[in-house]
Amino acid sequence: MLSVLSYGRIVARAVLGGLSQTDGRDYSLITASCGFGKDFRKGILKKGMCYGDDACFIARHKSADVLGVADGVGGWRDYGVDPSQFSATLMRTCERLVKEGRFTPSSPVGILTSGYYELLQNKVPLLGSSTACIVVLDRRSHRIHTCNLGDSGFLVVRGGEVVHRSDEQQHYFNTPFQLSIAPPGAEGVVLSDSPEAADSSSFDVQLGDIILTASDGLFDNMPDYMILQELKKLKNTNYDSIQQTARSIAEQAHQLAYDPNYMSPFAQFACDNGLNVRGGKPDDITVLLSIVAEYAD
Repeated sequence: MLSVLSYGRIVARAVLGGLSQTDGRDYSLITASCGFGKDFRKGILKKGMCYGDDACFIARHKSADVLGVADGVGGWRDYGVDPSQFSATLMRTCERLVKEGRFTPSSPVGILTSGYYELLQNKVPLLGSSTACIVVLDRRSHRIHTCNLGDSGFLVVRGGEVVHRSDEQQHYFNTPFQLSIAPPGAEGVVLSDSPEAADSSSFDVQLGDIILTASDGLFDNMPDYMILQELKKLKNTNYDSIQQTARSIAEQAHQLAYDPNYMSPFAQFACDNGLNVRGGKPDDITVLLSIVAEYAD
């Protein structure tokens, strides 16, 4: 259920809520991950950085820390295709590009584009679709650069308030923007967006800022105020505390997803679109929880 990663000797001298920036200090991310596959109750879990049809990665290079989340489109299962293969392969490819230094920190869409086009050129046939969100911290400039295609996304929290967030991209209700590889002859039938269509943003961060990157399984089941309540439990920047909070958030979202009487954000969105829906939304859930800290090599 729980996947954790720790990179290098990271010194967390930040105080939650943010500190003023000091030029010359490199920043880094202390990140923990947690998630559930939708079939968790059946005891079906995937290994590595995959939770059901969701996939993610946490990578670093000398210039940046990079996070990624992708959500495989489950409808492919009706055609005998495992949706997790596309999202997992996309995230593994993006992770490799980062570790090889084949990226520019200010252009996360470049990582996504390169990863996607590698999949298109893959000699091994791969079919499927996925949303994707990539978050890059440029260590030296103290800036976050993001790209988000579809309905995965991120929040940046400072002083208990959301100060930045991704914009969801939907063609229409419950049909997010997505990267796709279709069978030969079906390219015009399968919904497919260009990676360049991803929504991009850049902004400064401070020591102690909290970055939550997640699949729609979280955001469809937990509104911002619930997420902020859980983040208040994060009292310090040590790794174990971040891990525990990531797990708490993922567990609460998973529980709410199966509550038939809960008016979830997804149910509210459905009602806004003229549908009579109530309850949580059973779905794969992936949570990456990060703290911006001072980095020491």
